[in-house]
Amino acid sequence: MAKSNKRSPKGKPKDSGRKFKKKVSVLNTEAIEYIDWKDVNLLRRFVSDRAKIRARRVTGNDVQQQRAIALAIKNAREMALIPYSNRVTTQRGGRNRDRDGDDRRGRDRNNDEAEEMTEEFAEIGDEEITETPDLDMVDAGGEA
Repeated sequence: MAKSNKRSPKGKPKDSGRKFKKKVSVLNTEAIEYIDWKDVNLLRRFVSDRAKIRARRVTGNDVQQQRAIALAIKNAREMALIPYSNRVTTQRGGRNRDRDGDDRRGRDRNNDEAEEMTEEFAEIGDEEITETPDLDMVDAGGEA
């Protein structure tokens, strides 16, 4: 007779024995009943640094709270109280930045090009120096 282990369809044991603490929503702890789209400080708690709406499992909201939060964030974005996206300065890995056809260039390439450009301008500056007339001495009528 075959062994009958309780396993989920993915092949992992059904009960791993881990107990987890349910995350409590900010809305429950502060007893907030109505989520106002004008309350930007509250809504920013439910938005990531990349301006994405955080998931229920992260915030601890129930289904109705998450739906109300999402609707309020979307209204606040429409009214320009919250940005649709934030520009993040850190680069996330995973892409090959040295590809051909990639118009975005890394710092090393930009520094090399900048040095070449400054050398070119230095050579041009050494060859010919022209003086410009002082603007203080020239009137609006064109007299010197």
